[in-house]
Amino acid sequence: MLRIIFTAEDLSRIRVAAGPDHMWEITNSVQTLQRRDGTTAFGAWRQSVRPRLSADSRILADLLPPYGYSPDFLTPAPGTGGLTTAVRAVTGTPSHRLDTDLTRLAAGRRLSGWVGRLAQGRHSATDALGRAIHAFHTEALAPYWPRIRAHVEADCLIRRHAIREGGPEALLAGLGPRMRWVPPVLEVDYPVCQTLHLRGRGLTLQPSYFCWPAPVSLFDEALAPVLVYPVPHDLWARPDARHDPVQVLGALMGPVRAAVLVAACTARSTGDLAGSLSVSTSSVSQHTAKLRDAGLLITVRQSGRALHITTSLGHALIRGAQRGSLQ
Repeated sequence: MLRIIFTAEDLSRIRVAAGPDHMWEITNSVQTLQRRDGTTAFGAWRQSVRPRLSADSRILADLLPPYGYSPDFLTPAPGTGGLTTAVRAVTGTPSHRLDTDLTRLAAGRRLSGWVGRLAQGRHSATDALGRAIHAFHTEALAPYWPRIRAHVEADCLIRRHAIREGGPEALLAGLGPRMRWVPPVLEVDYPVCQTLHLRGRGLTLQPSYFCWPAPVSLFDEALAPVLVYPVPHDLWARPDARHDPVQVLGALMGPVRAAVLVAACTARSTGDLAGSLSVSTSSVSQHTAKLRDAGLLITVRQSGRALHITTSLGHALIRGAQRGSLQ
């Protein structure tokens, strides 16, 4: 179990991430790819990705075994840039930090040759790591990034709504069955016993599409505290569907469907939508199904309810319509 100890100051300094973190998604997905559990959520993705991974991508498995410790330096605190900035931070890790993390990784087993060179801070090894991260992202994540982003941003929306409505303790109490708020401690299902004293630094909550099955955190307590946890996956996912944008937009025309899309910007249940729009629940279900098929909305289960949440693409469509109405 991981026990995260809060002070009153920590409760006021909880931060919900804005969206997916590239390096957490990469590290979690490398580990998830090597496992066999979670078939419902990841089976189709694994079957699609495994055959097309390049030799550059495959070396990441040397750093990220399917179970157990993963080096902290691979998931630096997020900056203001995207993947390129994150990779630069990883490959620029000081040699003493590389040695510390990789020595810990090597406990009880022998490191491969290139990982040994990485532990020494060799430029050839850090360059290979940078190429591997970029290659893996291109091959395994980029084709699915809109879906990853939609799910993570949806969970972020739910958490921000919880903290606005009930405060930080309500947020912590609603994080899910693998996390239990027993003030002033957040108890997290974890493969090892660990205690994290926040000491006024606060905590970043980072939902992750590929985190599975339990939350993860950093090993080094001196680093900025972060808790990474699995997001609920789409209940009616059709990841291989392909849609003609013209047909999709044509199918979306209509005032009720547009109202559903706008209302779902704040995460609404079927009953909520039906009541606020004065239509039947069956009508709402039909409209949300069309919106899901178009990639404009996802549906996740939270606290026993199915919640409909507008995706980034849906928000972009709404913004475009707003700009058009002002012209």
